[in-house]
Amino acid sequence: MPKFAANLSMMFTEVPFLERFAAAAAAGFTAVEFLFPYDYPATQLKQLLDDNQLELVLFNTAPGNVAAGEWGLAATPGREADARADIDRALEYARVLGVPQVHVMASVVPEEASREAYVETFISNMHYAAERFAPHGIALLLEALNPKTKPGYLYASQYQTLDIAARIDRPNVFTQLDLFHAQLVDGNLSRLIRDNAGRYRHIQIASAPDRHEPDEGEINYPWLFKLLDEVGYSGWIGCEYIPRTTTLEGLGWFQPWAKKA
Repeated sequence: MPKFAANLSMMFTEVPFLERFAAAAAAGFTAVEFLFPYDYPATQLKQLLDDNQLELVLFNTAPGNVAAGEWGLAATPGREADARADIDRALEYARVLGVPQVHVMASVVPEEASREAYVETFISNMHYAAERFAPHGIALLLEALNPKTKPGYLYASQYQTLDIAARIDRPNVFTQLDLFHAQLVDGNLSRLIRDNAGRYRHIQIASAPDRHEPDEGEINYPWLFKLLDEVGYSGWIGCEYIPRTTTLEGLGWFQPWAKKA
């Protein structure tokens, strides 16, 4: 049976971020995820999770200077000290918030740069991150981003993240299977799910091609939810989509799984 986590960076944006925890709980979610926690003290976020009986299942390392085109630093040659400081900061938050996994953001690769140099830098920083997080039982994730959403990102295809995860070769490093990104780049989602069961640790969903609720578009999510049960996936499914109108108006698809008051 699928378990869904509300993505508070994209859902419930009708209210300020700190009010979204209560909104998600009131809508029937028992877990949440979000992009970045760093604008708030970890203890404040932990209190909101506890007050609303919510589990936090995922957040990301810091993105760097977004205005300058950065989207992660862990793969950028020459920025190792900054990347590792971000990794250490993420670990501090993860320990307070009790999150089981953290997505380590790679980098955007400039057109003139050597992609392999970025890959090698990323592998080195991931070895550092894996060693830091392992004693705390926290997994690390790699996520492919389609080139329309994030042009030039280190990896666009699920098969690229699977390859790099294999090269990193650490027991607490997995991929993050975002089915929206995967459909836009790779397709054949059922094959990805079946063939790589056990190699992905977290799943995210949105409709394709428009990234709205998972009850429209070209992906048959009810069928894929059954398939995930068949392959034994027991992790969370993050709802990382942009609501068509308001969040609550679009939650009809979620009602069969909502926690009832």
